[in-house]
Amino acid sequence: MSENFIKATGNKQQQYNNLLPQIAGIVEGETDLIANLANITAMLKEQFNWLWVGFYWVKENKLVLGPFQGPIACTRIQKGKGVCGTAWQQANTVIVPDVNAFPGHIACSSLSQSEIVVPIIHKGEVVGVLDVDADTVNQFDETDKLYLEQIVQLIPLP
Repeated sequence: MSENFIKATGNKQQQYNNLLPQIAGIVEGETDLIANLANITAMLKEQFNWLWVGFYWVKENKLVLGPFQGPIACTRIQKGKGVCGTAWQQANTVIVPDVNAFPGHIACSSLSQSEIVVPIIHKGEVVGVLDVDADTVNQFDETDKLYLEQIVQLIPLP
């Protein structure tokens, strides 16, 4: 396991290509889920300086807040509610260019302007989501979707 993080410059794709092997290296051999999620959120926040980066985990049929970096967050989210609950229900990544235009958006922080939520699927079931918020509109695109989906696949799950 490597605990040295090298922040990349360049375009978004170059930054993700630098980040992927570092995330793989930090989770390799580490079996503690919380430790891995915490390090992944820190690396993403450090690299991209997004407003909020974190995980929600399915517990008792709700998404429950897990490791995150950023402002205080909503603790529990119901299936189908907000962007996170929608991604969970659909089992698909949801990109929201402007959260103010998303019906039923849950405003955990008024600073959030755009969002991407990537479901974490294990054995055919959504077990959690990676949620990323930005303080500008139109922050996330297909490049983010592609790489963030790869990142969640690196998470060692039991």
